[in-house]
This record gives sequence, C-alpha cells and structure tokens, in this order.
Amino acid sequence: MQVRKSKERGYADHGWLRSFHSFSFAGYYDERFMGWGNLRVINEDRVAGGAGFGTHGHKDMEIISYVLDGELAHKDSMGNVETIPPGDVQRMSAGRGVTHSEFNHEKDKTTHFLQIWIQPNVRGIEPGYEQKGFDAASKRGQLRLVASPDGSDGSVEMHADARLYAGLFDGDEQAAITIGANRKGYVHVIRGSIEVNGKPLEAGDAALLDGEPEVSIGAGHDAEVLVFDLAP
Repeated sequence: MQVRKSKERGYADHGWLRSFHSFSFAGYYDERFMGWGNLRVINEDRVAGGAGFGTHGHKDMEIISYVLDGELAHKDSMGNVETIPPGDVQRMSAGRGVTHSEFNHEKDKTTHFLQIWIQPNVRGIEPGYEQKGFDAASKRGQLRLVASPDGSDGSVEMHADARLYAGLFDGDEQAAITIGANRKGYVHVIRGSIEVNGKPLEAGDAALLDGEPEVSIGAGHDAEVLVFDLAP
C-alpha cells in the first residue's frame, strides 16, 4: 500500500476554479501518476459563485460527479438539465460523444465537488446519464456501494469494471471490503481523518493498494471517504 499525501497532488488556480489533481491532468503532469488501474482522474474542484465550465465535449469515458458543498448545475447534449446537490452521485457515460456544461449559479457560495473519470470497458456506446441520492444515514459507519457495473444495491450503473463505495466514519465506526487478488484498490479521503489498513490519512490523502486482499477503514474523525475496487 502506497500513501500519497494531499500536498503531493497537482494544483491549478484559475481564479474562478481551484483544482487539485490526484492524477496527471491538463497542465499537471507526473509520469508516476497517470491513473491507477482503470481510474484515470480525480479532480477536487472548487467553483466560485456564478462561474463554471462552459460547454465542452467528452468521449468514451465514465464520468462521476460527487458534490460535497453547494450545488452543481448540469446541462448536456442528451437533453438532461439537472442540479446535483450534496449526497447525489451523477454518472455520465460519454460513449461515442457528448457535450455538457457545469455551473455554480449561487453567486455567494462556492461549489465543492469531485470529478472522477473511469475508463470504460466498452467503447462507442450511446451516451447515457444517471443520478441518484445517497443520504448520510446510508453511509454512516459503512461503505455504501454508489456505483457499479450492474447497478446492484441501488447504485448508479456504469460501463466500467469498477465499484465505488462511499462512507462516513467517526469514533469506533469501521468497515472493510474484500478486493480480488488481481485487482487494485484506491482510497480517497474527502474530509476528516481516517486509518486505512492501519495507516493514518488526512483529507486529500490517498491510499493506492495493489495485492492487498482487503481495504479496512476505521479510527475516523469526522471522516468521509471514497473506496474504489478497480480493474488492474
């Protein structure tokens, strides 16, 4: 298990957007961190009030948005016009091509969210969209499946060989998931502090696991985490 500290991530400040990059993205490049398994991007974005990403395109990528604070307004070429509040997980399958925009329409509030890209296991498909809410109670003291290849347990369905779990942990709360022998695990600490397989991590830190049979989470302090079960 490799621990990567928050301060080691790439960073870009565009004025209206402040973004930390867990993997190489745009003007940030590190050949050691081009992705992990089929996980390609985790950007922690803060979008200023009244600003956002204008219409732009994607192709052959599974894109997940996970809002932490504020709201994110989404509009795409499939006809979807949605608002993503905290607790919702949005999945957009870019497939053979889609355009969309993302804005923070609240003038006096910053929108804080994670943008996650996972490489698909099928290409050239019809673009798709799905959005579901997962309240705090469903994630309290456990790893709640929020995205999967088959939409199991009420998760959003994505065209990728990966499973994404979200959890909230404090005090004695703990949970674990088993990772297949030939798969990779990735843990991103959203906020607070937590122990991953016995090692302490803080907000923005990540754990990259290869050959570890289990991901165990515990000893949290106001912690929120994402755990990925990934194709190698």
